[in-house]
Amino acid sequence: MSEPGQTSANATTHFGFEDVPVSEKSARVRDVFASVADSYDLMNDLMSLGVHRAWKAAFVNRIAFRPDMRFLDLAGGTGDIAFRIREKARPGAAITVCDINPEMLRVGKARAINKGILGPDSGLRWVCGDAEAIPSPDSSYDVYTIAFGLRNVTNIPAALAEARRVLRPGGQFFCLEFSEVVLPVLDDIYDRYSFSVLPKLGRYVARDEAAYRYLAESIRKFPNQDKLAELMREAGLEQVQVQNLSGGIAAIHSARRI
Repeated sequence: MSEPGQTSANATTHFGFEDVPVSEKSARVRDVFASVADSYDLMNDLMSLGVHRAWKAAFVNRIAFRPDMRFLDLAGGTGDIAFRIREKARPGAAITVCDINPEMLRVGKARAINKGILGPDSGLRWVCGDAEAIPSPDSSYDVYTIAFGLRNVTNIPAALAEARRVLRPGGQFFCLEFSEVVLPVLDDIYDRYSFSVLPKLGRYVARDEAAYRYLAESIRKFPNQDKLAELMREAGLEQVQVQNLSGGIAAIHSARRI
């Protein structure tokens, strides 16, 4: 397994519990989300029994809204976070949804059409791009959000450095991600659920059992609350805070670019 930032020809990284060449992970992740894009939001409801909606509401409520803000929602293809931000945003807001997967963006645009909010006056822009190489100039955004996407990037430190780069001084960073359960007993229940129920839901609803086995495995490989906070500080983000949700099943990490 390669260390963060390693770029040698034989460097490997994790794809779930499997070690794969660094050069292959992005394509594998794209394939996973292309496969499940149309059922992604339904699966979120089924997997979490709807609790993900409360997590996302708490996540967006952490943002300090002002007029004329520029938002970047990374890995936000289906628009779930962007729509919530748009509902709370002040006049003059502009929201860029950036996702590496065109299929996820297709679903998000379709949802926007259904909501009647697609077009030049919607305040929404849809961009296909990589979290490790965001197609935006330095200091472009007041707020950077990423929900359930950071664990899928190949190089987390690089993605965090990119987040800092595109934030303006004083800009807000927010990450919502599955994390390490901190309550006794709940951790065992959650493990059994993750590795037995989730793949079966994936098989019958999304027609892709392997994708949801990858989901369970990727959560276990993701840095826990303290480690992610440390990586954020190493990337130059400051005022790092952590808020556990549902006993640590998920967590909100927040910070600022100073």
